[in-house]
Amino acid sequence: MYKNYTDKCSLSVKENVFQAKKIIIENIYNGAKLEGCNVTFPETETILNGVNVPGVSINDIECILNLRNAWRLLLKTIEKPLTLDYVCKIHGEVARNEALEWGELRPGRVGISGTSYIPPIPIKENVESELSEILSLSTATSQAIYFFLWATRSQLFWDGNKRNSTLIANKILISAGRGIFTVRETNLLEFNKRLSAYYHEGDFSHIEDFLYHNCVICY
Repeated sequence: MYKNYTDKCSLSVKENVFQAKKIIIENIYNGAKLEGCNVTFPETETILNGVNVPGVSINDIECILNLRNAWRLLLKTIEKPLTLDYVCKIHGEVARNEALEWGELRPGRVGISGTSYIPPIPIKENVESELSEILSLSTATSQAIYFFLWATRSQLFWDGNKRNSTLIANKILISAGRGIFTVRETNLLEFNKRLSAYYHEGDFSHIEDFLYHNCVICY
């Protein structure tokens, strides 16, 4: 079911945090584009510098600032244990004022745009068991890839699932000194095609190697 992916990086946690901070604007921009925000990189940088950008919607500005706050919390707590409670706390920053609820598992049904797949309502005990199984994989890279895939398809929250899953994948990698997880804009079209196929069939083979080769980055 799961592949054993070799870690690409071997950094100290301090070195990996430093690298993440160096490219944090890029990571926030990539996260915003992943969710469909209509912003450019210069606009993202300007918003993060606290300057108003005419023509950018309030929702897109809020998405960017929420991602900034989530990254700040993640890097501040990088050595904290990864639990379901931690995942929810990061989501509390990612989707603040955007979703029906934030920081809580969704209690109702949702669909996923572009696919007929309907994820079941998440049950806390099941989610914790599945999270534990993923965190038992032998490399941080495998954990990060399969957490991202499992959490996005499970749609644990009302909204912001791809952003939150990206952040937690980074938590896994950075806390082990194993690099950065990001979906660059140049890979976004192919990523979306593969993710849609994975959503539909639940088959990791549509996307797992793509994530390893293109989205796990060692700077």
